[in-house]
Amino acid sequence: MEIEIMESNENPLLKRKEIKFRVSFDGATPDRKNVKEKLCTHLKAKPELTIVDEMSQGYGSKEVLGYAKVYHDAEALKIELKHMIRRDKGEKAEKKAKEAKKKAPPPKIK
Repeated sequence: MEIEIMESNENPLLKRKEIKFRVSFDGATPDRKNVKEKLCTHLKAKPELTIVDEMSQGYGSKEVLGYAKVYHDAEALKIELKHMIRRDKGEKAEKKAKEAKKKAPPPKIK
């Protein structure tokens, strides 16, 4: 998996850096968590201050185009929408899995 920064803009009003990137890969599409780790390593940014906002892939394509925001501090991160922070951390998927376990009917004993 390789990351290429296509565009990087500093947004001093919101105290963040806005980044458009391209991820090239072989095999399965990398998940948001892996892309975020690689992006943070590439940018030398803290993962807790980085939000991968968008990732899109064309059908059959071996590259993903994305948009991320790297905040300067935790105070600046507070303007980010709550659901985006949860999605970036992967909490929504975990929550759905727990709810599915709770809703599943108990196995029938014969």
